[in-house]
Amino acid sequence: MANVLPAAKRVQILSALTEGCSLRSTARMVGVSRNTVTKFMLDLAEACAEYQRENLRNLPCKRIQADEIWSFVYSKQKNVPAEKQGEFGYGDVWTWTVICADTKLAISWLVGSRDGGVATDFMQDVANRLASRVQLTTDGLKSYLEAVEDAFGSEVDYAMLQKIYGAAPGGERRYSPAECLGAKVETIQGEPDPCHVSTSYVERANLTMRMNMRRFTRLTNAFSKKVENHIGSIELHFMIYNWCRPHGSLKTERDNRITPAMAAGIARRPWTLEQVVALIDPRI
Repeated sequence: MANVLPAAKRVQILSALTEGCSLRSTARMVGVSRNTVTKFMLDLAEACAEYQRENLRNLPCKRIQADEIWSFVYSKQKNVPAEKQGEFGYGDVWTWTVICADTKLAISWLVGSRDGGVATDFMQDVANRLASRVQLTTDGLKSYLEAVEDAFGSEVDYAMLQKIYGAAPGGERRYSPAECLGAKVETIQGEPDPCHVSTSYVERANLTMRMNMRRFTRLTNAFSKKVENHIGSIELHFMIYNWCRPHGSLKTERDNRITPAMAAGIARRPWTLEQVVALIDPRI
């Protein structure tokens, strides 16, 4: 497929998909079939995942933040057919993410359920990507307690930040978020600096996921029908986020915008979309 799809169309497809377009709308805009768009997305997502697995290593992060973002695949959990109940890829699906607070680099992500086993796998992957001891902040999810201990042992300064919510303003429930009344900080291990106990950066990065990926938009029919497509979309998102798009909060001394990968010292300049789609060529 990649042999016959022109490079310009591949760039168009990647650009559309990472700007929130659906598979069908991308196919219409580029003038190819939906199956072509889907196959290209999955092939490129696999290449991007492999590249980032190999290159997001020995990272110089000092402060990291972890969170989980909810979505669903196939149908809402309450509508999953009886024969599919309990099968991963049907109903609730969670994406676990970790952001470096200083460079804004997404250093690890994992799609799965929201349980202790997935939390352990996720934290072990995070620990294997870091060069030295870090300060870690998570939300109050209890699955993190054992997962962080298994992955880091005593080599981490770890705190939990539990936000306290009240009723939505004005009595709204369905469309308005609950009001945050405060937060409870609990030191779990080591000596985390209270000034840097926060999950704000990772929560903002998760908002970027919802804004840039149509599959994460709430209250629409834009959800993923297959978990493979859901994961593929996430892999492309983080490739563009880390390597291509200058981050609004990151600048050089000359006031030039830089990407998270540049801030972390693992890239010299922003990648182009042409460079990203070229990752697929060695796999042809």
